[in-house]
Amino acid sequence: MHEGAGHTVIFGLDPLWVAVALLLVVYAVVMLERFNRAVLSILGAGMMILSGVLTQEQAVAGIDFNTIGLLTGMMIIVAISQKTGVFQYVAIWSAKLVRGHPIGVIFMLSSVTALFSAFLDNVTTVLLIAPVTLLITDALGVRPYPYLFAEILASNIGGTATLIGDPPNIMIGSQAHLSFYDFLVNLAPVIPVIFALTMLLVWWMFRADLVASEEKRRLIMAFNERDAIKDAVLLKKSLFVLFAVIVGFTLAHHFHLEPATIAMFGAALLLLLQTWGRPLEEKDHAYEGIMSEVEWTTIFFFVGLFIIVTGVEHTGAIAWLAEKTLALTGGDFNATAAAILWISAIASAVIDNIPFVATMIPMIENMAPSFGGEAQIQPLWWALALGACLGGNGSLIGASANLIVAGFAQRAGHPIAFLTFAKHAFGLMLLSVALAHAYLYVRYLS
Repeated sequence: MHEGAGHTVIFGLDPLWVAVALLLVVYAVVMLERFNRAVLSILGAGMMILSGVLTQEQAVAGIDFNTIGLLTGMMIIVAISQKTGVFQYVAIWSAKLVRGHPIGVIFMLSSVTALFSAFLDNVTTVLLIAPVTLLITDALGVRPYPYLFAEILASNIGGTATLIGDPPNIMIGSQAHLSFYDFLVNLAPVIPVIFALTMLLVWWMFRADLVASEEKRRLIMAFNERDAIKDAVLLKKSLFVLFAVIVGFTLAHHFHLEPATIAMFGAALLLLLQTWGRPLEEKDHAYEGIMSEVEWTTIFFFVGLFIIVTGVEHTGAIAWLAEKTLALTGGDFNATAAAILWISAIASAVIDNIPFVATMIPMIENMAPSFGGEAQIQPLWWALALGACLGGNGSLIGASANLIVAGFAQRAGHPIAFLTFAKHAFGLMLLSVALAHAYLYVRYLS
C-alpha cells in the first residue's frame, strides 16, 4: 500500500495516479516550450495541494530551501560581478594570448567557458562569453558556429565538476548532503580528460573553418581588453567576495554549514560593499536593479518542481519505481550505477535535466537500504550527476545554456539548426559519458 492511500483526493481518485498524472502533464507541457515553465510548475504544485495529494504543510516541507538559497545567492553575486566587465576582459585577453589564431581562440574561449562554468553557473557564463565570441569571430572573419558549439559543450562539461556549476549538482548536493569538496574530489578529476578529448575532436570536425588571414588576426591584437573593465573598485570587491565564498564552500562541511548559508551571506556582503558610502535612495535603487537580474523564473520553477515531486514521492510511486529498477538490474550495484548514468545522459539530451534529476533523487534515496545505507550509494550520486550534466550536450534542448547560445546566434544572423547541432554533438556526448563510465568503474565499481 502506498503512503498516499489514506488520503481523500478530488473525485475520490487514487492519489498515486493523480500525482503521477500531474507530474507527466507538467513535464510534457514544459517540453513544448509554449508557456513559462515557472508558471507551469507552480500551477502543478497548486494542483497537488488542491487535489488533496498533499497538505499545504507537506508541500512547504518538500521545498529544498538549501537549493533555493544557494541558487539565489550565487545569482546575486554573479549579477553584481558581471557589471565590472571582468568576464569580457578575460575573453579578449585569452584571444590575444594566442595572437588571434583561430585554433588557439576556440581552445582558449572554451577553456575560459569551462572554468567559469565550474565556479559560477553555465547559463550565466555563456550569457557573458557568447557576445564576446561573436565580436571576435566577426573580427577574424570566420564562421562563429564552431566556436559557439565548442562553448556549449565546454559550459556543460565544466559545470559538471563542482557543486555550484550546474543546477542538477546543486540539487543532488543538497538532498544527498554532499559538500563542495565532495564534488571537487569525486567529479573534477575526470573533467579535464573529457574536456581535452572533446576539444580535440571539435578541432578535427571543424579544422577547415579554423583559418584566418594575418590581417584579420591583427584586428584581434588591436582590441584593448582594459576597455572592458567598467568598475575597477567593484571588481576588487567582487573578486574578494567570490573567493571568500568558494573558500567557504570548501570549509562549510567542517563547520556544519549549508552552502546556501555561505552563498546568501556572500550575496548580502557584496550588496553592502557595492553601495557602501552612497545615499540610502541610491542604495535602494541599486538593490532593486540587482534583484531584477536574479532569474526568478528559475527559482520559482524549482519551488513548484520540489512540491510536485514531493507529491509523487508521498504516494509511494517513486519507491515503487526504485524497486522495479533494482529488479531489472538484479540488485547488482554496478549494473544499477551504469543504468543511472546512461539513462540520465540519454534522458537529459531530450528533456530538461532539472525536472529529470528532481525525480531521480528520491528514487536513488529509496535504493539506499538495498545497498547498505546512505554511505554506500555515493557512487550512484556521481553517476546521476555525470549523466545529467554531460547528457545536456546531446541536443540543443538538453540544457538551458545551449538555448541561450542558440538565441545569441539567431539574433546575430547565424542560426544553429537543431539537427545540425545534434549531428555534431550527440556522438561527442556519448563518448564523454563512456569516459565517465570508465572513470566510475575504475574508481568506485571495480
